[in-house]
Amino acid sequence: MARIIGIDLGTTNSCVAVLDEKLNPKILTDENHRRTTPSVVAYTTDNGTVLIGEQALRQAITNPQRTIAGTKRLIGRKVNSKDVSAFARTAPFRIVSSPNGDAWVKIGDTPKSPEEIASHVLRHLRSVAEEALGEPVTRAVLTVPTYFDDSQRQATRDAGTIAGLEICRILNEPTAAALAYGAHRAKEGRRVIAVFDLGGGTFDISLMSVEDNVFEVLATNGDTALGGDDWDRAIIEKLVDSIFDEFRVDLSNDPMAQGRL
Repeated sequence: MARIIGIDLGTTNSCVAVLDEKLNPKILTDENHRRTTPSVVAYTTDNGTVLIGEQALRQAITNPQRTIAGTKRLIGRKVNSKDVSAFARTAPFRIVSSPNGDAWVKIGDTPKSPEEIASHVLRHLRSVAEEALGEPVTRAVLTVPTYFDDSQRQATRDAGTIAGLEICRILNEPTAAALAYGAHRAKEGRRVIAVFDLGGGTFDISLMSVEDNVFEVLATNGDTALGGDDWDRAIIEKLVDSIFDEFRVDLSNDPMAQGRL
C-alpha cells in the first residue's frame, strides 16, 4: 500500500511529512534541501506560467498584483465577511465575489478560486514527496485550524482533490501538535493540554483532552486575523505614514513600493 503523506498547508509556509519505515515522522525536503515552501503562487504576465514557493516569492515585488499569498485566509469564506474585507483593503491583488458570494482572486481578467490557487502549493508538495520517496503519492492528510467551519474544511479538501490527492482525513492543527509532542503516549489517565498557535494568519490557543488515544478539543479562542502577516501589514502601514509625513509621498496605492517595504 502506498504511503500517506501529511501536509501542513499554512498561511505563510507549508510543509510535507511522511512516516518512515520505523513509523517515525520525517519532514521531507525539496531539491534545495528546504523543509518548508512559501504558500505563494504567482501567475506571470507573459506566457501564463505558474510559479510556486520561493520562485513566486522572488518576483513578488515586480509582479504584486499577480502574486497571491495568504490564500488560507480566503478559502471557504464569503467575500463580505469581516476578515476578508479587512484583508482585501491591504492585499496587492484584487479579491472579488464568485457567483455564490465566495471570496475569489482576480488575476488580470480571470477570477480564480482560493482552492485552485492552494492546489498549486499542494501539487508542489506532492511532487516534493514523490521525488523524496521515489514512488507515486496519491493520498494525504491535511491539517486545518480548529476554528475552520464545514465549508472551509470542504474547500481545503477540494484543493487537495484538484491537486490529484485523495484526502484521507482533515486533522485539527492543535491535534497534530499534540501528536507531535507525544501526548497520546500517556500510559493512563486523562491529560489536559494547552496548545498555543502563533502563525502567519492566526494567534490562538486550544485546550485539549487526551485519554485512551482519543483527542477532544475542549475550547478554542483567539484572533483569526492577528498573525505574522498582520504584524507585517501594521509595520508597512506605519512606514507608509512616516514616509508621507517626512517626504509627502503617498505609497498607499503603490503595490510595488509596498512590496519593497
